[in-house]
Order: sequence, then C-alpha cells, then structure tokens
Amino acid sequence: MLKLYITRHGETIWNTLKRMQGHKDSELTQKGRQQAAQLAKALESVEFEALYSSSSGRTMQTAQIITGKRNVPIIPMDSLKEINLGKWEGMVFSDVERKYPVEYRNFWEFPHLYEPVGGENLSEIKGRLEETLRLITQRHDQGNVLIVTHAVSLKFIMLIVEQKELKDLWNGAFIHPTSLSMIEYENDGWKVVKWGDISHYDIKLD
Repeated sequence: MLKLYITRHGETIWNTLKRMQGHKDSELTQKGRQQAAQLAKALESVEFEALYSSSSGRTMQTAQIITGKRNVPIIPMDSLKEINLGKWEGMVFSDVERKYPVEYRNFWEFPHLYEPVGGENLSEIKGRLEETLRLITQRHDQGNVLIVTHAVSLKFIMLIVEQKELKDLWNGAFIHPTSLSMIEYENDGWKVVKWGDISHYDIKLD
C-alpha cells in the first residue's frame, strides 16, 4: 500500500499581509519555520521513500525543514505549484475584491463559474494535479511518500480523491499552514485517512 503524507508550506510574509501568492513567492515567517519544524518532529519516526515538493521557494524551504537530516532527496515539481492567479498575484485580497468583484466572488463562492484574469483556469490546475497523482502512483506502489504543496493545490487533491464536483471545491477541511493530510492508494483506489490535521501545532520544540 502507498501512503501519501501531504502538507502545505508554512506561513509566509505574504500570508500575514493577506497578499495573493500563486506562482509568485515570499519567504517563510519565523512562525512558518516553526510550523514546519513542529511537523518535522511529528513525522520523525516515519520513513519516507520519496519527498516531492512544489518548486516554489516557500514549499522547498518547508520541505528542507521537514527533511532535516534524512537521507531523502527533495524532488521539485512544477506541477505541484499553486494555482497561477495571473494579475491577482501580489495584490492584497481586498484590492482584488474591489477591482475584480465578479471574478473574486466566483472564485470563492461559485468556483465552477470562475474565469481567471490572465491566470490558470480551474480545469488546468485539476488536470496537472491528476497527472501528478498518476505519476507518483506509477513510481511508488508502496511505502510512505511526502508531498509539500499549497492550499488551493491541496484542495484540488481533495476534490480529485473524493471525486467531488468543482462547485464543492471549498467544502471540507480548511488547509492551514503545514496542516497534515494523509491518503492511501491500493488496488487502484484512494482511501482518505485525514485532511488538514494541525495537532502538531501543540508540539513544544527544544
């Protein structure tokens, strides 16, 4: 059986400023590095066959903290990157809502109606994440694999695994920074173990 441990990057500077990141990037905050270290502590007894990360800086930085002294290379994948938000990237949420009210409302309330402003449409991100999951299951038929990605990307993984409709994209667990989700793959089917767990936030670091 293959078990995927999937997490979001730690808190970033732009997260605290409420700026949309997408394919653009910002550094982890001190809190974000701590969140990654807490998850690393929670997973220290798990042996990973492989570690895949979005190629964005914030996810690679998170992956490096989680990996620690493990002798497992981090494999960067562009297909695990966050949704490309086009002209919205770098803008604060309130400015996006003011300048693009219809598109912003559809993105959050009616995702099946969302049309991007110079970015990636939702069928494109869904397609690349479906292909990524297929690739990983072809490479690994058993063992533990860690994936470090982003909030919207993880929501699409949830959508794919649970075979939900696009209109239900935002339903279910909220994806906090470094929250841990786990799914298992066996006999060509997925089984959900957990979504968005943050119990490691209670771990005290030395």
